[in-house]
Parts: sequence; C-alpha cells; structure tokens
Amino acid sequence: MTVLLSTKEVASFLNVNEKMVYSLVAEKGLPATKITGKWVFPKHLVEQWIEANTINYPQSTHLNPDYDSLLIVTGSNDLLLNETISLFNKQYPDYIAVFGNLGSMGGLKMLRQKLCHIAASHLLQEDEQDYNFAFARNELESIPAVVNFSMREQGILISKGNPKKIKAVADLARKGIRIINRPVGTGTRLLLDHELRKAKISPDKVNGYEDEKTSHMDVGLRILAGKADAAPGIRIVAHLLGLDFLPLRWERFDLLIPKERFFDKPIQLFLGLLHDESFRNIYPPDCGYDLDSTGKVIFPTD
Repeated sequence: MTVLLSTKEVASFLNVNEKMVYSLVAEKGLPATKITGKWVFPKHLVEQWIEANTINYPQSTHLNPDYDSLLIVTGSNDLLLNETISLFNKQYPDYIAVFGNLGSMGGLKMLRQKLCHIAASHLLQEDEQDYNFAFARNELESIPAVVNFSMREQGILISKGNPKKIKAVADLARKGIRIINRPVGTGTRLLLDHELRKAKISPDKVNGYEDEKTSHMDVGLRILAGKADAAPGIRIVAHLLGLDFLPLRWERFDLLIPKERFFDKPIQLFLGLLHDESFRNIYPPDCGYDLDSTGKVIFPTD
C-alpha cells in the first residue's frame, strides 16, 4: 500500500519548515497530490525525487574494472541486450561479458561508482522529448559517451484476448483489475508513473502497484499464469508469450560508456557486434525493436 505523508510529515522528512514544502511543490516539482483539499505526498515518489535531485556525491577512489578480458554491463533489463551479451560470449571466447540487472538508475549509479563499463538506460525526461541526459547530468560528474542500442516499444502487457477490456492506462485503476509492476529506478516504472500522473490517477488506486518483478519476462509470465491482468512492459515479451499489448510509446534505449574507456577492446568488440548480421537477426522484424539507429553515437555528436 502506498504510504502518504501529510505536509507536516513531509516537512519533517525533508528537515524543512512547512512553508518551504509548498515552495518545493511549486518550484522544484516535489511530488504531491490533493485529497479532499489537503496536500499529501506519496513517500516512494518523494524518495525518488530526492535521489533524482542529488547533485553532490563522495568521490570514488576505485578505478573502473580493469580486467582486460572482462566487460561489465549494468542497468536496464532488456531481452535483446541479454541475447547480445550471450552472442558476445559465444563469438569472443577470450572475453567474458556479464550483466547486472539493476534498472536504469542503478546502472547510472554503478557508472558513477566506476563499477561497470557500460550502463544501459532508457529514462524518459520530463519534456518527453529526450532520454537519459538529464538523469546522467544529475548522477554523473560529466556526460559519458552515449551509443544507441535500439529503439523499442513500451506499453502495457495484457492477458490474451484482453478479457478485462483494458484500452488505456486509466483502466488500470478500475475495480477488478490487478497489475504487476517493475521496481523503482527502472525506466519502465518511471514511464508508468508518468502516464498515471497524466491520467490524474494516484498509484494507490491501482491494485498490484506495489507488487514488483525484476524483469520484463517475469511480469509477462505472471500475466500468462493468470496472476495478473496487466503490467508495464515491452512488446517483445507480448510477442514471445502470446499476450496482448497496448502500445504507449517508442523509446530510445542507450548504452552509456565512460569516455576514458570507450576505446577499450572489449567495449569496441561489443559495439562492433551491433552492426553484425548475427545481432540483427536475433529477433524478427515487427516484434518491438527498431534497429535503424543501433550503434549510432548520440553523444558526443562531433
């Protein structure tokens, strides 16, 4: 169940006075909603807001992992990325790539702490026009190199035949519908929260909102097993499991790489794989991935 804080409680939580709370709502986007005329603050969104607005971090004394044959990828869960890592390990037996499923924000944190070589991220910015850069500016000392991995289609996974007649995000709040969610810090959770705000729906009105699974396939399997009616997820899962799919948007799924490690051999081998036919043929067309920009350097642009 979502924990809601009063104005007095959120002021105490943030260690500010109550008047400052209203300023933070108006000027800094502190997450809040009105219920019966009074401001309330979902605690989990306040915690996300604090994390997203943190700008000073202790300096790490560790170097990036420096094992010549090891490639560490962390961040957002993606089926095509999983298959690509397996393909890398098959094609380059003298190297090993490993993946940490930590969500997009988790990948940026590992990049900040110099505990990975590549972070996979698809964090939608508030302007809905770009991805990842605003979050990278908040989380990292400088913007890393950004390479597009793919465009992929995000939406709502739905039971086959759509027996609950789910036609829009607002329907997730209807009585008799239960969802499975993705964890806080994932780009998919961020997108769902964004769409719920646009629909003026409080998360505590959505049955199952707090029930989280760590991967796209996990939530799809829960729907397939009849444990839930819907879940935020990507089209490829619906394609593989035979579920229905309500599309929300195409998103840019990027690889963020420290500039000082960009030309390391394992990283270059991995990026080179994105242009290989063996990669391009992992999944058939029209299953939720667009590879037209795959391998393109988004930043720096010159």
